[in-house]
Amino acid sequence: MTADRRDYEAIVLGLGGIGSATAYWLSKRFGSGVLGLERFELGHVRGESQDHSRIIRLSYHAPEYVRLAQRAYQTWHEVERDSGDRLIMKTGGLDLGPRDGAIDIATYAQSMRICGVPFEELDAAEIRRRWPQWNIGDDIHGLFQADSGIAMAAHANATHQRMARECGAELRDWTPVIAISESGGEFQIRTENDTYRTSRLCIAAGPWSNEALANFDLLLPLEVTKEQVTYFGAADLDAFAPERFPVWIWMDDPSFYGFPIFGENGPKVAQDAGGKPVDPNTRGFEPDESNSRRVHDFLAKYLPSALGPPILVKTCLYTLTPDRDFVVDRLPTQASCAVAIGAGHAFKFASVLGRILSELVTDGRTPSDLSLFSLDRPILKERDPARHYMV
Repeated sequence: MTADRRDYEAIVLGLGGIGSATAYWLSKRFGSGVLGLERFELGHVRGESQDHSRIIRLSYHAPEYVRLAQRAYQTWHEVERDSGDRLIMKTGGLDLGPRDGAIDIATYAQSMRICGVPFEELDAAEIRRRWPQWNIGDDIHGLFQADSGIAMAAHANATHQRMARECGAELRDWTPVIAISESGGEFQIRTENDTYRTSRLCIAAGPWSNEALANFDLLLPLEVTKEQVTYFGAADLDAFAPERFPVWIWMDDPSFYGFPIFGENGPKVAQDAGGKPVDPNTRGFEPDESNSRRVHDFLAKYLPSALGPPILVKTCLYTLTPDRDFVVDRLPTQASCAVAIGAGHAFKFASVLGRILSELVTDGRTPSDLSLFSLDRPILKERDPARHYMV
């Protein structure tokens, strides 16, 4: 590889969770023929996937997601094996909420049954027996799935990047893309200082997806929101050790989720999709006090022993589709260009989505079912669609 190289077998735009994984899986095929471009520094915190932890789970509302999660676990295992790094920690996962809540837990149970995933149905008494940290009434019920746990987000990103480089890929940070054009089956990617060429292009630009897709006359009805997580200095830290307390999701509106202690010295809790719309280029990093109050009030009512002085509040972005389903597809007019948008719940799938993008632009197909994630689905063609963020 020479310093002035301009031609590549494949180029990846964006090196967050999905993009770093894409660069790795492409590099297993094309070695030094892979270029990854990141507009900021590698490991930056301006996007979606750079905290200690994200939930990984097999419990999902549709069989298509459960099957994709099954392949995600397989893919993470392969990356762990090949890298020698531990990236997944199983803690078990608890989905719980009111029996008449806004999210129907029965759909999660049915999807897991269809896909052969073992799980337990728990009433409130059993939840309180296993995890007395919960202060819940008998109107609460839940599901427990033992394979759920923590995907080590920042560490996984660094592992994908390291492995891509070891395979020969070139990853360039501080290299925003100014324009993309296509001619004769070749893409030209112009940056401030250079123009790169490739026959395969993968877009994993997160909040900047529409900026990249505009080069192909595509505009999706995406909404970017600023979200936040809080680590709390709980009085009894042992009660929230990973071997004693699972990852959890409160299945109602609003929806909350949380983690045992990992990465910071206290449990982590957040509201899902509780943030306000922002411009990713100008958004701030200050906490949203109304969001913080909702999280505090939830914990005070249902999980009071997790409360303590906030240790750390971190912000991130969600890139939300109106139906909250992913976009994972080839562009309708450019079969060798593929895009992935994670809709604020994709990190658990990051490695397999990168693998799928590499399959789409290299083989033209993937063994994964992408029927829910098409660019052509009707809601993505609406100018002002109704938005449903509960999953």
